[in-house]
Amino acid sequence: MNVVIVESPAKAKTINGYLGSDYEVLASFGHVRDLPAKDGSVDPEQDFAMQWEVDDKAAKRLSEIVRAVKGSDKVILATDPDREGEAISWHVLEVLRARKVLKDKKVERVVFNAITKSAVRDAMLHPRDLDQPLVDAYLARRALDYLVGFNLSPVLWRKLPGSRSAGRVQSVALRLVCAREREIEEFRAREYWSVVAHLRTAAGVAFEARLVGADGRKITRLDIGTGSEAQDFRAALEAARYTVASVEAKPVKRHPFPPFRTSTLQQDASRKLGLSPARTMQIAQKLYEGVTIRGETTGLITYMRTDGVDMAPEAIAGTRRVIGDNYGERYLPQVPRKYTVKAKNAQEAHEAIRPTDLSRLPRDMAAYLDAEQLKLYELVWKRTVASQMESAELERTTVDIAAEVGGRKLDLRASGQVVRFDGFLTLYGVDDDDEDQDGKLPAMAAGETLGRERIAADQHFTEPPPRYAEEGLIKRMEELGIGRPSTYAATLAVLRDREYVRLEKKKLIPEDKGRLVTAFLESFFERWVDYDFTAGLEESLDRVSNDEIDWRQVLRDFWRDFSAAIGDTKELRTTEVLDNLNEVLAPLVFPPKADGSDPRACPVCADGRLSLKLGKFGSFVGCSNYPECKFTRTLSADPNATTLGDGDKPGQRLLGTDLESGLEVTLRDGRFGPYLQLGEGEKPKRSSLPKGMKPADVDLETALTLLSLPRPVAKHPATGEPILAGIGRYGPYVQHGKTYANLDGEDDVLTIGANRAIDLIVAKEEGRGGRRGGAAPSGTVLGEHPDGGSVTLREGRFGPYVNAGKVNATLPKGSDPAALTLDDALRLIAAKAEQNGLSPGKKKVATKAPAKKAAAKPVAADGATEGVAEKGAAKKTASKTATSKKAPAKKAPAKAAAAAKAAAPARAKKSA
Repeated sequence: MNVVIVESPAKAKTINGYLGSDYEVLASFGHVRDLPAKDGSVDPEQDFAMQWEVDDKAAKRLSEIVRAVKGSDKVILATDPDREGEAISWHVLEVLRARKVLKDKKVERVVFNAITKSAVRDAMLHPRDLDQPLVDAYLARRALDYLVGFNLSPVLWRKLPGSRSAGRVQSVALRLVCAREREIEEFRAREYWSVVAHLRTAAGVAFEARLVGADGRKITRLDIGTGSEAQDFRAALEAARYTVASVEAKPVKRHPFPPFRTSTLQQDASRKLGLSPARTMQIAQKLYEGVTIRGETTGLITYMRTDGVDMAPEAIAGTRRVIGDNYGERYLPQVPRKYTVKAKNAQEAHEAIRPTDLSRLPRDMAAYLDAEQLKLYELVWKRTVASQMESAELERTTVDIAAEVGGRKLDLRASGQVVRFDGFLTLYGVDDDDEDQDGKLPAMAAGETLGRERIAADQHFTEPPPRYAEEGLIKRMEELGIGRPSTYAATLAVLRDREYVRLEKKKLIPEDKGRLVTAFLESFFERWVDYDFTAGLEESLDRVSNDEIDWRQVLRDFWRDFSAAIGDTKELRTTEVLDNLNEVLAPLVFPPKADGSDPRACPVCADGRLSLKLGKFGSFVGCSNYPECKFTRTLSADPNATTLGDGDKPGQRLLGTDLESGLEVTLRDGRFGPYLQLGEGEKPKRSSLPKGMKPADVDLETALTLLSLPRPVAKHPATGEPILAGIGRYGPYVQHGKTYANLDGEDDVLTIGANRAIDLIVAKEEGRGGRRGGAAPSGTVLGEHPDGGSVTLREGRFGPYVNAGKVNATLPKGSDPAALTLDDALRLIAAKAEQNGLSPGKKKVATKAPAKKAAAKPVAADGATEGVAEKGAAKKTASKTATSKKAPAKKAPAKAAAAAKAAAPARAKKSA
């Protein structure tokens, strides 16, 4: 038996069907180990020894893999064909070595770029060894990310309260977003005018020509800066005589783009389909892993994390056949096209993203794909086919026109183009390509006299650069060589999760805390967020993967200077930090006032100066005369307001006063997000905001309504007791006694009516059941336990609890049973089982006091971790080998004793 290890269960199921009964295909479910989130996981003093920990969720999967490998003849590592895939194979192999199950078994590494029967079977015939340079590049990257995160983040927490953390690549991406915002704030619009003549040929066909010169002087787009100048030109052109000076028509070609790589797929899917990069990758993953077509699961596209733009020879041949069959020989180049890309940090999966079989036309796949999958498949299919088609042939025409009036000569120009042969554009339509198209011009000849219809002089203003959309930021990061294209979507997600940026109308806008972090890093860690430095580090990692340099040397060179920079911040005084931030963030914090007065002058006291301050809830603006002057405001409050920030405090905004109680209502920034508070004191009334409600949209009326929750909305038809609506830890709910029912996305906790509330409660009660005749309650089934059996939510004497087999775990006090998920229940059950020495469905195991914990061994210089304790494995081994003092024996029932006696020979035989 051969054991094949892949990442995902969907991939395992498909490949198992391809290989037959001699193979057992198991999934690792992604990475199985990671660096623990604590100090010392990477130790620079021990030449960057790395301590790995088995993920809790992966422990069970690893046990299954270990069990299978014990009885196998060969282990085949078949994870994805990139650096991450190589790393996953390495981690699995290290665990198998640590468990000592490999012995003399043969270990092979195979890669395939597509999940098709032919690709998988061919890969099995061409195995290789694990690519250690690729693994080393992964180790270096993980160590770098850890060293930056675990050393730079504490500096942020000390110097900038309210900041979350700083990542190596995320910080540079955030800097790009903040730099663009600063450009927008510092931008000053410039007035300019365009002068356009609407003319007609001798045959009476109308067209437009733009003023490009006057009296021998060239006029560019911004040269006409005033209305009076524009009107002078307009008056002259209205009295001028027009003659065609020259007509130049020249052929040009539009060449197709190369097939997709990761970043270009994300950009095109965003621009044409409106998909976010993260969503694009989710859909692409499904297309790669495969869909069921006529009873067989088949991958529809090749691996989607790649920087390559080349295609395999058989794929090129298949593409050319499709072009010839569907579009004709005229659209087929004589020689196949070859593409190359010079990426600064190219991935290791070399082939482009393409359909696995080009003969699967998008229209034929419509029956097997949902709407989003079909659109993305069609996008990939068109790009792939277009890449091997003939170029489009265009004719670009430029007409120069002379306008003469009173001895003056004014120059105008008209341009346009005509498609002579559409080539690859036939797939898209001429108007759907990637460049703007000029209009078609009428036929004209030199010396022809033209007629004038009207002259237009229009005012314009220059516009600031646009904010980055997600695809635009990805494109810019790729241009600079920052990060890896396969991780761009995750990088953007981290910035949003940390609330450093927000996505508004598909544009990335930096939050105040994101701008503070960037300003701090630019002031005191400039080199580490420098674009060229970050790109250079990526190039070093690529050299590691090419086996050109030692990965530990890269870490040594980095750590030497980085640790010194971290040490220098210990001497930073708060005033020094604030002075730098005041200067860098001046456009945001102290923009010019409308009346021209000093933007840093305190609006309350006479001689105070405004400055950034650091408080418990983050950063704010305050007066230098504190405590005599207690004026404060938020960072981006309107500086032109007459009562600037009146009533506001750091981390909170005053909404008004509750007339009934006379207490102030404030919106505050809390550890778990924004919330409302009524008054002060030891236990003030508070309410979180419903999901989807933006803090900026909350007014006093809305706040008072939320603070009034829970509110009665109906009476129970059976008991007559009130049904309440409120917001809890797990979101909005309705409640009757101890019965809770979550509200779905269509229900609003502020407006839900009586009938809907009663329906939800009654449905929940009917689904739960109850005790009958002393029998155990049936409970609400939440799902299946990984070890077998159901996980149920039950109502007990001391409150709600979850059950699996013989393990009962009470819900934490204040928890909402209606919001409990299967994952929540499994965590509670696992904790209870560990506490009591139980497993679901198993009896309690008596254990001896644990032996003194041995110090963890560092990773060996060659990257091996044999001897390093695996968290999951250690626990399991300890529980199996531990013994206990014998408890006083109880007489076993006769049947049990007989069964034990009968089982003893069988156990002895199995042991032997």
